Amino acid sequence: MSTKFFTMTSVFALTASMATAQDMAFNRIASFETATNNADYMAESSAEIIAATADGMTLVYTDSPMGVIGMIDITTPSEPQPAGTVALNGEPTSVSVVGNVAIVGVNTSESYTAPSGNVVSINLADGTITDSCDLGGQPDSVAIAKDGSFAVIAIENERDEDLGDGRTGQMPAGYLSMVELTSEGQLDCDTTRAIEMTGLAEIDGHDPEPEFVDVNSLGETVVTMQENNHLAIVAANGSIVNHFSAGSVTLENIDEDEEGALNFTATQENVVREPDAVKWIDDEHFATANEGDMDGGSRGWTIWNKDGTVVYESGTDFEVALIQMGHYPEERSGNKGVEPESIEFNTFNGTPMVFVGAERSSAVGVYDVSDLATPVLMQVLPSGIGPEGYVTLPERNLLVSANEVDLIDDGGVRAHVMMYEYGAGTAQYPTLTSAGADELIGWGAISGMVAGENGMVYAVNDSFYRAQPSIFTIDTTQTPAAIVDVTRVTREGGFAAQKLDLEGIALDGEGGFFLASEGRTDRLIPHAIYHVDASGEIQDEIPFPAELLAVERRFGSEGITKIGDTLWIAIQRNWADDDGNDVKLVSYNLETEEWGAVTYPTEDPETGWVGLSEITVHGDYVYLIERDNQIGSNAVLKQITRVSLDQMHPAPLGGDLPMVEKEIVRDLIPDLAAYNGYIVDKVEGLAIFEDGTAFVSTDNDGVDDSSGETFFWSVALGE
Repeated sequence: MSTKFFTMTSVFALTASMATAQDMAFNRIASFETATNNADYMAESSAEIIAATADGMTLVYTDSPMGVIGMIDITTPSEPQPAGTVALNGEPTSVSVVGNVAIVGVNTSESYTAPSGNVVSINLADGTITDSCDLGGQPDSVAIAKDGSFAVIAIENERDEDLGDGRTGQMPAGYLSMVELTSEGQLDCDTTRAIEMTGLAEIDGHDPEPEFVDVNSLGETVVTMQENNHLAIVAANGSIVNHFSAGSVTLENIDEDEEGALNFTATQENVVREPDAVKWIDDEHFATANEGDMDGGSRGWTIWNKDGTVVYESGTDFEVALIQMGHYPEERSGNKGVEPESIEFNTFNGTPMVFVGAERSSAVGVYDVSDLATPVLMQVLPSGIGPEGYVTLPERNLLVSANEVDLIDDGGVRAHVMMYEYGAGTAQYPTLTSAGADELIGWGAISGMVAGENGMVYAVNDSFYRAQPSIFTIDTTQTPAAIVDVTRVTREGGFAAQKLDLEGIALDGEGGFFLASEGRTDRLIPHAIYHVDASGEIQDEIPFPAELLAVERRFGSEGITKIGDTLWIAIQRNWADDDGNDVKLVSYNLETEEWGAVTYPTEDPETGWVGLSEITVHGDYVYLIERDNQIGSNAVLKQITRVSLDQMHPAPLGGDLPMVEKEIVRDLIPDLAAYNGYIVDKVEGLAIFEDGTAFVSTDNDGVDDSSGETFFWSVALGE
């Protein structure tokens, strides 16, 4: 079963839905940091699989690092509150809820060759474990029959990926386990039985690894065997109703190299789907998220008839939509791209919808599946980092995502559960997209910006895309703002310029640009200014002078602006000759080729560091972005400041520099908080038009240890 597929249908539908304001849309209304539910806030925490109580007032999620299930009170969904945890005797793998009872799979395995685990029932009213059934193997997914009569558990008995080239064929084999539930939702352990899955798949049929399960109203379980690239339908009595290969697809116009550039030119033939999550749409059809594992991952999702017929195959449509929103994870190009891992289905306001979560892109696609053969992509919503599970509460118009990545050990953002509400109005996200451009434009890591004419802003990407430095043309007259063109920065006859870390851009007044590159001498990236023409070809390189390089530190140029014949560069952090936490604003006169500087006083941080991210001139002032490097609940300072031009009189480098006085113009944290996610750290771009209209943007780090969210919005700067 092979499908060759590449169209732009869903992407065009998404563009159209943004252009013509939807009557209804999902928007994020709150985020919950899972660490706030734990006694030890600094310990690693996570939210993976998530469910809700029958009344829809309490969320229940698995927290594998903590060995607990966590609970969140969403009586007021815009203000989720910690509701405590329940400790387990192992690693929780999945949770499902019947009434007010949670059914949880718990992995207690000592090794891959001696897997073990239990399924436990928990009274959510008081947090007590009411029963535990031995499963004889390592559980993964758990699902409950629609009538609450039984639970089914995928016993994966996962392989050791460090042995045998990570292939299947490692014993013992996995299977399904079924256990009946009482009318009160309690486990009846005496009814526990195993359903063998061996001998079904063409790929290592002797070693099935059941991954994900779901049950329809007929009591039929659909099970994915991801590594075996196989699907099976199992009746309530344990008999195999049907089974079939998940097949393969041919992918065209994809990026398959991790070279620090976005080039969508490759073709991969016969890529096996290797589905992960699965969800019934009705009693005859289900959908899979084709994440992949050993041999494939088709970067999309599929709707199936339970007879094995493919009703719909997304191909690369979903991935293309994520590319256009700046959510493409370039560091996964050589593997599985955006990695659709999660899938959910429900009906909102009469519209049947499938929700497809992309683990590596940290986003969820919302599809109208009124016609199963031609789903329409309605929205793409931003998630936390690494979405793992979703739950829908249509009676409350809520969608909830559980995001597993906790970056506490790296000083990054914590794991979050995020709430979205379906209601009247337009989509708040994305704020920047390349949908509708004449070509497929991949983008990310937006840093410096400058305003042009007719509502156009020019922005550069930083060294995350080391092999593809670029200048993006952004039309701010559209909503969302639209990347309509891209100019590659080149040298020596059109070759991509190397050794650049572009952090600032200014107009040269003749159709070209001055670009500021933040140097890293440990990586042989020079501190320099580059003059490029309208085609992006470097015409001149202006290296930093010896007086500056003698006191350099890693954090260099973070913005550039042109005032008359003088270029001004904002240095991000203090260098060796700066006092305290102060930084330099460095000048270079294009006519005299003289260098100079003034000193800018940054705030003194309590945690981390504070520095500059941008500089731009408007009227009688230069405006700057000053920010800390903190993220999430630790972020305290993201602001726009300004310095009057009459203070911008540079002194020669190497001596005493005049100290300028700054004025705080706008606190940006309320702006960032309005998106109802966590506060991002990198506010990096500021562009101001002649009439005073200003735009601010954030850097999404190329979706690497980031949710991939880029916020691009207009602000009022006052007089």
